[in-house]
Amino acid sequence: MPNLRKKLPSANALFVFEAAARCGNFTRAAQELYVSQPAVSRMLARMEDHIGVRLFERVRGGIELTENGKILYRKISEGFSGIESAIREIEARSTGVESVTLSVSTGFTTHWLMPRMSRLNQAFPSVDLRFQLISGRIGGPLVDVDLGMRFLREDDIDENSVLVMPETLLPVCNQRYHEMSQTDAHREHGDTVIVMDDEERGWHDRFAAFAGHGRHVAGMLSFNDYAIVVQAALLGQGIALGWVNVVSHWLAQAALMPAEAELITTSRRCCLMWPANRPTRPIVTEICDWIIEEMRNDLRIVDRTYPNLGLRAALKQCGLVFG
Repeated sequence: MPNLRKKLPSANALFVFEAAARCGNFTRAAQELYVSQPAVSRMLARMEDHIGVRLFERVRGGIELTENGKILYRKISEGFSGIESAIREIEARSTGVESVTLSVSTGFTTHWLMPRMSRLNQAFPSVDLRFQLISGRIGGPLVDVDLGMRFLREDDIDENSVLVMPETLLPVCNQRYHEMSQTDAHREHGDTVIVMDDEERGWHDRFAAFAGHGRHVAGMLSFNDYAIVVQAALLGQGIALGWVNVVSHWLAQAALMPAEAELITTSRRCCLMWPANRPTRPIVTEICDWIIEEMRNDLRIVDRTYPNLGLRAALKQCGLVFG
């Protein structure tokens, strides 16, 4: 450790370097550290002079780490994560409460997790659960969280992730809308389709009922948050594309139902992941297991309620078998 002190202009340089590398921008790092942007630039310049190598390259819109910078950032991140984990463990020992941060979508939080929050609290009474919420499509790295839900290709599932279920899609609506859609007047008028963004505006054409012209679209409702898309379907405003990992609770409760007995499984996998650069605490593993078991329970109920949907067979083809 005395040798390390000689290799740095100050211990604070480590925090400045980590923030700049993570933010990819000196200005954002300065805002996070509550200092001026020139102060960040000066500290990092001193650090580069002290070490004798360049750590950053300036690029359009920000900065990029050099190869030497990437080596240093990886090790500093691992060290900071270990220190943070140790402090959390000490706090948990003294207070009896452990904080766990989840990176999940607003849709999953609102429509899957919230309805069972009381059971989660009963299962983990000493956990302070926190959320990093994503309103649109879930993606991106896991930063400052313990556990995140992401869609991965099968080859990308590794020792830092676990399969929840294949990405499974189906058109959903509420009971009232479904009954109305069976009338001649509705068939003549057409459906209202609910979409999240431009990328999914034609989602209905992926299903045979629309592609074969058994149903047609009369209008669209568009929202930029999937939680609102599902809420609109719950209120009978139209048909929405249902990601089963989000709407499984409402399907199991019959608040939503399949608009057509057809579903699609893609090549992507819904997974729970944890950061590779921080130790996984036992409580995080337990919460991960709890979420997976709760999801499997939903899938069992949906399969029993809608046997013609073929959910069990579709999941089995993707390697997921549940009792």
